[in-house]
Amino acid sequence: MDKLAIEGGIPVRETPLSYGRQYIDDADIQAVTDVLRSDYLTCGPRISQLEERLCEVTGARYCVAVSSGTAALHIAAIAAGIGEGDEVITTPITFAASANCALYCGARPVFADINPETYNIDPASIEAHITDRTRAVVAVDFTGQAAELDAIRAICKRHGLVLIEDAAHSIGTRYKGQPVGSIADLTAFSFHPVKTVTAGEGGAVTTNSKSLYDKLVLAHAHGITRDRSLMVHPTDDPWYNEQVGFGYNYRMTDFQAALLMSQLDKLAAFSRRRREIVARYDEAFSRIPQLQVQREMPESDTTRHLYILRFHKEQMSCDRRQFFDALTAEGIRPQVHYLPVYWHSYYEKLGYQKGLCPNAEKYYMESMSLPLYYSLTDEDVQDVIRAVEKIVERYRK
Repeated sequence: MDKLAIEGGIPVRETPLSYGRQYIDDADIQAVTDVLRSDYLTCGPRISQLEERLCEVTGARYCVAVSSGTAALHIAAIAAGIGEGDEVITTPITFAASANCALYCGARPVFADINPETYNIDPASIEAHITDRTRAVVAVDFTGQAAELDAIRAICKRHGLVLIEDAAHSIGTRYKGQPVGSIADLTAFSFHPVKTVTAGEGGAVTTNSKSLYDKLVLAHAHGITRDRSLMVHPTDDPWYNEQVGFGYNYRMTDFQAALLMSQLDKLAAFSRRRREIVARYDEAFSRIPQLQVQREMPESDTTRHLYILRFHKEQMSCDRRQFFDALTAEGIRPQVHYLPVYWHSYYEKLGYQKGLCPNAEKYYMESMSLPLYYSLTDEDVQDVIRAVEKIVERYRK
């Protein structure tokens, strides 16, 4: 651990602050308890109720709730028709699932570079990586800020590509006034505990296309249907169901759905508080020349999932690890989002090499995530600011 806290006296905090944390209240607990005492724990009425609610929140026509954000990306890739030998363009600054969904389908992920100010995928880099094998683009709303969706949609339309929006970070975000979830061909959400709203685990895919929706429904539930219009051998037998395609068990439970519906009741409050915290951080850190804050696009009314602090190494006498350890010593537990996907050893085995996306790699070496969640108090936020200021003062050149 860095000795800064000892040398500087008492650490800023005795009780550490994590970079992310869920918020669960009595209403959430009651919602789950009600389901546990009901007749259905899974495949019950809460699922369809949640899907209707998510359509209301996102403005999408159709929704399929699933067991995780990874499952959401996988069935979105299936519905998009991604298959063996195809290529799927995505960003390296994301959780591996954004690229793995292509691998699941036998396709090859292709990594486009990021905008060095917004940290989202660069549309110009997408265009430069399109080949005759490109089938889809997975555009990630990194930190919750919407990707440049108009430009990316135009590229996809021009080249006949499917646009999958990875909105794991961006529930509650609007792009040009339109809710995320109603813009791309397919939009995948995650409801992991550190996200803005949680189901414990869980995910969902939204779409405005009935044909894509039908594929999502089959893919998330073994490819089995009770819809006679989809069957090859329909009967009147009330017990009969038929596997008409290939699918997976990606179903969400009813108690997860109940928790998420209760969380969605608080989405507006969660979004508002996250924006307040981001504004305080931006105001404080924008005044420090050794630091860089993420640029907000005016088109994106963002509910921020992560707060990224980036420091200019050439103006500091420490590296990122020293900065990270110094923050930890002060009672602030940061995180790093993310290792470029193609730097993972598994991707190395697939033949990917460093140097593919210079902006993304430079970003990774200079960035870390600070605490950002609903229950942070104003005093907590001030402690984070004081810790960062203290470390910059210690290490600035």
